Formats: sequence, structure tokens, C-alpha cells
Amino acid sequence: MIQPLNSSTFAASKNEQHSSLQTFDQLGLSDELVKALSEKGITSPTQIQQEAIPHLLESPKDFLGLAQTGTGKTAAFGLPLLDIVDPTVPVIQAVIMSPTRELAQQIQVALKEFAKHKPRINVNVVYGGAAITNQMRDLKRQKPQIVVATPGRLLDLINRKAISLEEARIVILDEADEMLNMGFKEDIDKILSKTHGSKNTWLFSATMPPDIRDIVHRYMDNPVEVSVKTSQRVNQNIEHYYALVRRGDRVEALQRLVDASQEMYAVIFCRTKIDTQRLAASMGENGYNVEAIHGDLSQAQRDAVMKRFKAGRTRLLAATDVAARGIDVDNLTHVIHYELPDDLAFYTHRSGRTARAGKKGVAIAFIAPEISGKPRWIEKQLGITMSLMKIPQAQEVIMKKVQNELDGLLASDVDHEVSNWLPAFQEQVEHLTKDDLLALWLAHSMQGLKTSGRDLNAEPRKGRGGERDSRAPGHRGRRTEDSGKPYGGKPSRGGGSVEKGMQRFSVNLGKADKLRKGDLLRILCDSSGVRSKYIGRIDMQGQQSYIDVKEQKSGSFARSLDGLQFKGRKIRVRKA
Repeated sequence: MIQPLNSSTFAASKNEQHSSLQTFDQLGLSDELVKALSEKGITSPTQIQQEAIPHLLESPKDFLGLAQTGTGKTAAFGLPLLDIVDPTVPVIQAVIMSPTRELAQQIQVALKEFAKHKPRINVNVVYGGAAITNQMRDLKRQKPQIVVATPGRLLDLINRKAISLEEARIVILDEADEMLNMGFKEDIDKILSKTHGSKNTWLFSATMPPDIRDIVHRYMDNPVEVSVKTSQRVNQNIEHYYALVRRGDRVEALQRLVDASQEMYAVIFCRTKIDTQRLAASMGENGYNVEAIHGDLSQAQRDAVMKRFKAGRTRLLAATDVAARGIDVDNLTHVIHYELPDDLAFYTHRSGRTARAGKKGVAIAFIAPEISGKPRWIEKQLGITMSLMKIPQAQEVIMKKVQNELDGLLASDVDHEVSNWLPAFQEQVEHLTKDDLLALWLAHSMQGLKTSGRDLNAEPRKGRGGERDSRAPGHRGRRTEDSGKPYGGKPSRGGGSVEKGMQRFSVNLGKADKLRKGDLLRILCDSSGVRSKYIGRIDMQGQQSYIDVKEQKSGSFARSLDGLQFKGRKIRVRKA
């Protein structure tokens, strides 16, 4: 039996000492971990690692770490965890919750690499989209001390009694804000309620929305809080461009950019999984090899897509921000923001997929004309320069493609073997002049190419949407679905009234569909691409539900959901 953990406090002088440490061997980690880090060429801890590791090693406690994605949070909690668990006790001593299967897999791989000189520590990963029976068998056979899991699959395994958290003394929530944005709050509440009362909770998050504070207040006891303020630094090797393109012209504009850059190897970031599917299908119909990666793919399908992309057999990948967590390719030439993310941090994370290992890279954002001021705001916030890029005209693209082919033709070597074949074909072309041959070659090269087309470059357009969206993204609105208190504002159907700045919609999904509010929120956010911070009150009834949405997101919310299907039935969205 693992002994219960005890709480303790720390002196300010000890905190000051923590922040001054510079190397891993000074943080109190075991020699085995320091050796593994050294072999990976990791010698200097990041700021969150310097702040967190000594606290987590020194004595049991609840811990709250606030730091952006990409600052080294996995090592910040993973390294002390590996020194705390007892390798001689074959029970689950710690569980790590992660929002996506890709991130869960990355955490497992990282922990195994860190623990290479601690061979008796077993780390298992469980997630949806894979056979649960295989995961149950592996858990029973391997008897891990640490389990990394997505919340939904972890709850399934707990309900099947394949996992017991009775002996778990550490519960870690990684990317907690993202898990809540994806609608996992009810699952997390249920999981935490099934853990031992004396456990310690370590919560890591990039932001601190009200729902995170709620978890802190309900499940954590006087946690040590470390906040690492990192600037949204963008790789200096990335050139940033934006193109003013009407939404309906984005597919054709992307095709022209691909044609104009024959060596493009890119991730195209879309807002929703539906967008990735539609883009891949539209591009595929026009002869472009684009694959989509999103949450509806099975794990085997996702692995196959990524294998083709990493091998270069597919050079264009349409992805959502969440699905892209598992993408790790060093030689991408471009990142395309098919639509800008709501959170500015995601612009940095997306763009950082290119220009790795000292290479140069290009980030291109498609900007709708009504938000033409947004690039100036991004420049100010990130300290970068975004240059206006013109979508090339159709004739420019054809000229470049044909010129590239001609350059390749002229650069070809004519060896002796080819010369031997000349007589066999000379008679067929001896009546043709040089101009005749060139005309025939051009006609052949230009088959299937449009020699004319519309100008896809839009002019800036001012208006309420443009003025609003050119500033910072909106703040998170209050949620009242639990309090039952109505918003102030105009009366509306669905109970209560609508807060100023919100629009109420009715959706033909409700309690009769055996949905909880968390399930409905997850469906709405995933399918519409509107993040949960823009959604307010949710009032579920039998056959329908009423949802309040921030006005600046109300247009895209209705358009992207209307006509989609849920269990074979079309989803209908109407203003209430």
C-alpha cells in the first residue's frame, strides 16, 4: 500500500533559490534522470522547469503551473513524477490527463525516454479511437505505475473497472484549459471524484479561465502557484505574409499558391474538422493531393496519414489546431492559416511548425476583407511584420509552371544511350520547325490549366465586423447554465434573457438525444470551430436546446453547423 501524501508549505527564501537554479543536476533530480537528459543533449532547464521541479520534488503538495504551450511543461511535471513513483509497487500511482491522443502519446514517449535508466517504471497510454480491449489487456499485463490518458477513455476504463485510482496519489491535468474548451469538464469532475482524498493534484495550463479556477477551488488544497510569463516570440526565420481573400475564393487562391510554389510542403490550418474535410475534398477534385487529419479518423487512419506526410508522399496536410498536436516534421516550407485562430498563441504555435532546425519558412494567412485590420494588430502583439501578398493571376501561375518545366528540360543531360534513340524519332519531326516543336510542347504542358481567371485579391472593407475583429479577440463571457440566473437584456425564448453582445440560437438537439451539456458543447465547438469561451448560456430541453453565442462569432456558428448530421439527422440551427 502506498502511504498517503502530506501537505507542506515553503518559505519565500526557498522560492527565490528555486528561480536561480540553472542546471538539471541542481534541481534535485536523480542521477538516472540527469544522465538520460544529458544523453538527449538537454542540459539547461526552461523557466517553468526551474520553478516547478524543486517544488514538486521537495514534499507532497498541490501545484498550479501557468505557462504557454511549448515551454517545457511535460518535463516540468514528468521528471519529478518519475523520481516520486515507487518502481517496486506495481499499481497505478499517478495518472496524467491530456486533451488529445497525440499529446498523450507524446507524453508517454517523453516519460519513457526520461526513464531509460529507471527500467522498472512502466508508463502506459490509453485514448479513444483504439481498441479498448487491447488497452485493458496491456494494463493488466504491464501493471504500470503511471497512466497517461484522454479523459473520455480514462472514464470508460474506470467504469469498466479496468483502472482503479484508489492508489493514485498524484493526478496531473496537462493543457487543462484546452481540455475544458473541448467539453471535458464533466468527465474531469467524475474522474477527480473517484480519486483518493489525500491525493495531490498538479494542474498545468496556458490560461486561467473561470472553469480552471473552479477546479482549483473544488479539488486542490492551498496549491503552490507558479506563473511563467513568456512573450509570444515567433521564430525569426519565418517570413509572415497575409492575403486579402474572400471566403468563397480561398480554395482557388490556395491552388494558385500551390501551383506557384512547386516545392511547397505545408500544413494548412483550418478551424474545424469539417473544414479540413471540405478543403481536402475540393482540392482533390481539382487534382491536388491533400489529406486531412481530424478527430473522426481512427488511430490507424491517422497513423497512415502522418506516415505518408512525413515521408513526403503527401505534401499538403489540412489540420485543426488540436489534431496538429502530433505533427512533428522538420522540413516544412509553409504554414497556411486558412482561417486565423481565435487565440493569438495558436498563431505562434502554428507558424512555428515551419523554419525548424535553422531552416527558413513562410507563414501565409488568408484574411477576409472585412477584417483587413487584423494583421496590424497581430504585428503589434507579436512584434513581427506581416507583408501583403498578392494571389497570383492565373496567367502568372501558368507562366511559372511552364517555365519550371522548361528549366528542367533544358537542365537535362543527354547521354550516349539517348543519342542512339534519336534516329528512330527524327523522321517524325523533321518537317517541323523549332517554333512548331515549342508550340506543341507548350500545348501539351498547358493541358488542363486555366489560361484565364478572376482576380482573387479582395479590397479591404470596413464595417462593424472588421473594426471589431481587427482588435484583440473577445473576452470570455459569463456562463449561467449552472446558476440559473437570467442575463440582463432583451427577452428571448429558451428561458431567461440574452446578455448584450450575445445572440441566441435554437438547435434541434436536446435531452431526448441522450446528450449532456458537456456533450452538446463539445459537438458545437468541434463542428463549428467556435471556441467555448464565445459560448454563454446553454438551456437544454427535450427536442431542442438554446445556446447563446457572442455576436462576433454568431455568423460562422450558424453557417458551419447548419446541415451537418447527428446520428443520421440533419442539424438545424435557427436564430431564436
